[in-house]
Amino acid sequence: MTQIPATMRFIDVARPGGPEELRLGQTATPRPKADEVLIRVQAAGVNRPDIQQRKGAYPPPPGASLILGLEAAGEIVACGADVTGFAIGDRVTALCNGGGYAAYVAVPATQCLPWPQGFDAIQAACLPENYFTVWANLFDLGRLGPEEMLLVHGGTSGIGITAIQMARAQGSKVFATAGSAEKCAFVETLGATAINYRTEDFAAVIAAATETRGVDVVLDMVGAPYTERNLRALARQGRLVQIAFMQGSVVQNLDLLPVMTKRLTITGSTMRPRSSADKGAIAKALRTCIWPLLEAGRFAPVVNRVFPLDQAAAAHALMESSAHIGKIVLDVAG
Repeated sequence: MTQIPATMRFIDVARPGGPEELRLGQTATPRPKADEVLIRVQAAGVNRPDIQQRKGAYPPPPGASLILGLEAAGEIVACGADVTGFAIGDRVTALCNGGGYAAYVAVPATQCLPWPQGFDAIQAACLPENYFTVWANLFDLGRLGPEEMLLVHGGTSGIGITAIQMARAQGSKVFATAGSAEKCAFVETLGATAINYRTEDFAAVIAAATETRGVDVVLDMVGAPYTERNLRALARQGRLVQIAFMQGSVVQNLDLLPVMTKRLTITGSTMRPRSSADKGAIAKALRTCIWPLLEAGRFAPVVNRVFPLDQAAAAHALMESSAHIGKIVLDVAG
């Protein structure tokens, strides 16, 4: 049996602020509750909510670890008394409630999935936050069907790439916005039609490309500045799914008439506050519907750069620059 140390390395936030506030520290190793597994972390994904938490704008829900990190991959080294379906030695990737930026993390077993066959720790660590989020929002709430059309904003983000890949895998036609010629070219390699949001009006492009019909679903993380055009870009009975508000959540002087005349649905969700049962249901759906596609090589996460754990500040700076395409990962075991 693996010896579990009393203390572990983790990334501490000295005070709310910039990336420079991240530093390597030591803290007590968590102990798993009855429904949890303890994972020796090998890699952890970096996500936008981590940036917000570092700034003090996204506090963890009650009872969650105060340590940053919403996804991690590694080996189970201990199991709570009520855990079934997993055992010590299993290699898993987990949607964490917090705590991923550390040598060990305790996670409800329902929020874990095995590494897809052929994946390493870095690839496995890229999966939970994006795949849980896209499945819950694009397919559960957005009800995107194989014959429908989708517009994804932020097409080269981890979420954007995942949404494009999963939608294309089921046969949906996809449009995606990106902010440079390089990023648009990458979007095209994924099988989506790219729209450069810096030089083009995405609503006008959608209207022209669909002969004014519009798309069936818009997956948006930008927020207020895009709302009016998102509604314009939707077809009758279309669905606007909001997963973040990177440029604000308050819309001024919005005309809601299109919602009525086109019978639109505006919806959205957050992942972190959901119950373990909710997250477990998403995990089961992913294992049934998406894991076989990953193992068959139909698509895979795109890794932009890997940083050692003690360079978490550099990882955050890169994410905030928006210069990356794909996922940023921390190598915790290295």
